[in-house]
Amino acid sequence: MPLTSPEHPVRKAEPRPELAEQYCATRALMEALTERLSDADATVQSMEDASPAKWHLAHTNWFWETFLLRDYAPGYTLYNEDWPFLFNSYYEAEGERIARFSRGALSRPTLEEIRDWRRSVDRAMEPLITDPERADLIALGIAHEQQHIELLLTDIKHALFQNPLGPAMWDGSPEAAMSAGGAGGVADAGWNEHPGGIALIGHEHYESAEFAFDNEGPRHRVLLEPFAMSRRLVTNRQWDEFIADGGYTTASLWLSDGWAWARENGITAPLYWRERGGAAEHFTHQGWQLRDPDAPVTHISYFEADAFASWAGMRLPTEFEWEAIARGQDGEGSAPAHDASSGNQLDGAHAPAQHGGEALFGDCWQFTRSAYLPYPRFAPAGGAVGEYNGKFMSGQFVLKGASCATVRGHSRASYRNFFYPHQRWQFTGLRLAKDL
Repeated sequence: MPLTSPEHPVRKAEPRPELAEQYCATRALMEALTERLSDADATVQSMEDASPAKWHLAHTNWFWETFLLRDYAPGYTLYNEDWPFLFNSYYEAEGERIARFSRGALSRPTLEEIRDWRRSVDRAMEPLITDPERADLIALGIAHEQQHIELLLTDIKHALFQNPLGPAMWDGSPEAAMSAGGAGGVADAGWNEHPGGIALIGHEHYESAEFAFDNEGPRHRVLLEPFAMSRRLVTNRQWDEFIADGGYTTASLWLSDGWAWARENGITAPLYWRERGGAAEHFTHQGWQLRDPDAPVTHISYFEADAFASWAGMRLPTEFEWEAIARGQDGEGSAPAHDASSGNQLDGAHAPAQHGGEALFGDCWQFTRSAYLPYPRFAPAGGAVGEYNGKFMSGQFVLKGASCATVRGHSRASYRNFFYPHQRWQFTGLRLAKDL
């Protein structure tokens, strides 16, 4: 995130005592989520897009050691001089690193050694955590670790899914989703209408102490045409109707690249779905479970979301339309944060579960039809932290909202998540939009 720019002077350095609390809570949550994993569970890497749980623990620790302790803690020495090569992710400015697909080959260091390293970093961070000169960088580090908490959950789910035994990370069954209000079709979901006009998009984080990533700004004006966006997410029941009506076998519904991807990979349903003994099931953090028809559909790609919207005679919203609805349909006012009181976001070391309803946040990340591109006047920060978002602005699509695996308070209306159009191991879903 840019700490200075010619147009936005540095904010006056003031103590941020809440950062210490957020730091401790975030670090503790990641530790708690991995307590139920064996060293073998935490080492396995199921695909190149995913990373081992152990690597997430170590990489987030590397972030604090590299960008805070190494540079700003007087006399600090690296815990192990060989480990930055193992746990740097993609920061070219920080030098060479192991190939991403090789992370699962790291049987050493052990899970317990990494936990010892995390405890050492926590002790070393104590003098820095309330330093007002480092507040912006500490806020970035907290948000970074929160992102990796969600990645840890989705990556371990994908890893456990590879096991024919279908092992569970948590016991029990997910709670039932809220009813969508009968068996009505997608057109009966109810709509949030917007009259169109000029909307202010983006987060003006230079004028407040509230954190935002650099890709959420600068704030700028966008002209919207009148539109409506569905109040509810598309559900498993509606997706079953799409499948039954030939959704995966009708080429005219699909983008050309999407149709080729679906044919090449034999895609006939969302990831983690199966039919067994006449029962509709899906794989969860609690193992194989019966699929709740009223729960929002998740683990779909952009290609699938776009095909469904075409089948429904509608479209995906743009990221600007989504944000305008989230801001109160007028594009004004500060962006509301990820609601910490609605009860369907990650809160403690519990299994993520979708609940449904009309909340914009907390069930799944929602695809938009917007390409992930820089906003007008965007400029990445100098140095390694400038590699955080800007260099990925190519070939991906923006998702809005937050998922059931997102840490509470992490997201907001201006937040821009992004994935490639074929990826679907995250909690990704959709809500529909239409022109007025």
